[in-house]
Amino acid sequence: MPALTMTTSTPHSNPLDLMEQIICSYEWAFERRNSAEMAAEAPGKWCDYGLFFSWSAELSAMHFTCAFDLKVPEQQRKALFELIALANERLWIGHFSIDLDCGMPMFRHAILLRGAPGASMESLEDMIDIAISECERFYPAFQFVLWGGKAPQEALDAAMLDCAGEA
Repeated sequence: MPALTMTTSTPHSNPLDLMEQIICSYEWAFERRNSAEMAAEAPGKWCDYGLFFSWSAELSAMHFTCAFDLKVPEQQRKALFELIALANERLWIGHFSIDLDCGMPMFRHAILLRGAPGASMESLEDMIDIAISECERFYPAFQFVLWGGKAPQEALDAAMLDCAGEA
């Protein structure tokens, strides 16, 4: 992803203003719903991802989700919850969950900015980059469980297989 000129929000500024600049630089479709919410769509290798950013000035925190374009049938949610637990053990930042209202898997993360000099362009770019990278990395495991009939551990092992050498 392209690095932008280093900019930092001020302690009382809205980091969604910086996020809007980032999303515009990627030329992704987005909607700034109000001063506290923004939605965007990011292309991926496996699917398009729905990004949602929510700013709470009261908490000085930004919540972020990156949703898969994938619905989980109710009867398969138990297996997917197990896969999510296994996948979350491999993450350093953020976590996977399922939105129970619509049955969509998503990557979630929040950043706290209380007492910080503000959000930096780099930290916000990293947040998006990490989310999309983790979604791309684990997407095959979600597919193996949902449509391939694999057990969660088997799906995760197959998806995490790193190929070596040349074909």
